[in-house]
Amino acid sequence: MPYKAIRKNPSAAPVDPKILAALRELPVAALSDNMHRNIGTTGLQPYHLPVTATMAGTAVTARSRGGDNLTYLRALEFCRPGDVLVIDAGGILNNAVVGGILSFYAAHIGVVGVVVDGAIRDVAEIRAREFPVYARGVTHRGPYKDGPGEINVPVSVGGMVVNPGDIVVGDQDGLMAFSPDEAELLIKQARAHLETEAETIRAMKEGRWDRSFIDALEARCPN
Repeated sequence: MPYKAIRKNPSAAPVDPKILAALRELPVAALSDNMHRNIGTTGLQPYHLPVTATMAGTAVTARSRGGDNLTYLRALEFCRPGDVLVIDAGGILNNAVVGGILSFYAAHIGVVGVVVDGAIRDVAEIRAREFPVYARGVTHRGPYKDGPGEINVPVSVGGMVVNPGDIVVGDQDGLMAFSPDEAELLIKQARAHLETEAETIRAMKEGRWDRSFIDALEARCPN
């Protein structure tokens, strides 16, 4: 369909709040270890105040040319409480597309995090807040507001594809996205994984950690 400045698509159905609540109790590393360790972003960093809970929400996606944030301003109208705004700014760092004001408004309307494959600014302000903000880099240079762009289309951030309606999780280690259809099994596997890690810690404390697995790892090396 023809569109002026921004192609707008409806937001996907929100993820079950019980699923999101369960994910907020799980570290991203435990989830990653149960998804073959090859899913998630690279090159994006957290800029907010560290918190214990994992960010978890439904993806509302936006894509525009680097350095322009008209699309992202409009995309906030498509966000509901519990959503994560995922911004594909092409990884370009010449101009910031999110700053203190936009991230404050996102938090104010109930968005649970903002992910930017591009640049942000007002970092001192953002670092003083617990509201999750992830980005590729920082610059003081502000955005243009000319478009064009798209809302709720598949995007790529940090080498990770995010579809509208995906679950996005993040902590100080990084970010992952996956389909809601995978969530229940992944939560079960991650919980079991954490229990295995807890038992390893107990074994270390009690002097009974079996290190024979290192021999097996060495033995399989080609030289």
